[in-house]
Amino acid sequence: MKLEVVSRVPTLVRHPSPALFVHGAWHGAWCWEKHFMPYFAEQGYATYALSLRGHGGSDGAKGLRRYRVKDYVEDLGRVASRFPRPPILVGHSLGGHVVQKYLEASASPGAVLMASVPVGGIVKMLKRLVRIHPWLFFKVNFLFSLWPFVSTPAMAREMLFSEDMERRDVEEYYAKLQDESYFCFLDMLAFAPIRPRRVKTPVLVIGAENDNVFYRRDIRKTGRAYNHKAVILANTAHDIMLEKNWRQAADIILGWLHGQNL
Repeated sequence: MKLEVVSRVPTLVRHPSPALFVHGAWHGAWCWEKHFMPYFAEQGYATYALSLRGHGGSDGAKGLRRYRVKDYVEDLGRVASRFPRPPILVGHSLGGHVVQKYLEASASPGAVLMASVPVGGIVKMLKRLVRIHPWLFFKVNFLFSLWPFVSTPAMAREMLFSEDMERRDVEEYYAKLQDESYFCFLDMLAFAPIRPRRVKTPVLVIGAENDNVFYRRDIRKTGRAYNHKAVILANTAHDIMLEKNWRQAADIILGWLHGQNL
């Protein structure tokens, strides 16, 4: 299965480990291309982003709803193995779950979890959605599709973006969103629990103050699981890499990487 991998490599690479970005649900490699990849390349990092199977320009769209977390972990492993040395991993949301599962059995010089599926899974998130949008939850389970959660620009804004994001930006990003695997959703709910004690890689955890998907307390719990205090970005929603203060998050990551000599 062919996987889309986009890259931004500076003329002068100043850091030996490349950075590999892993997108979240409904997204593809495209979400890193606007801000994060060019900025990290400017700092001397060879940067790459993959689209998991069935996403973006990768093969497998027809089988999307049946994919499991282990399939996405396999995709990450295939791409990571192409580099001469293990890459730094940056995972957002579902991508953070994939990164954590990958690190249970594989090594990386460093990993960053951005608004990631927390170590306790998505049960709390699901309870909130059932309470706020019971009809959408019914549709998700009736259709075996996660698309209803982001099926309109208004829902996409509620789930992913800040209230003050420009309408044209919301519409631009919404046009690129897609369905997500229902079976992967079940894995995050119960069948593929995260086991942080198996992870030996240094991990930075970043959350967003206005995240309507994963609340701050869940992000902080994830930080404690990896033995540090999670960073919570003010005035920021779930899609940190597309928010207006994306650079603050990028600089926090870069500062942490430099502190790790990466």
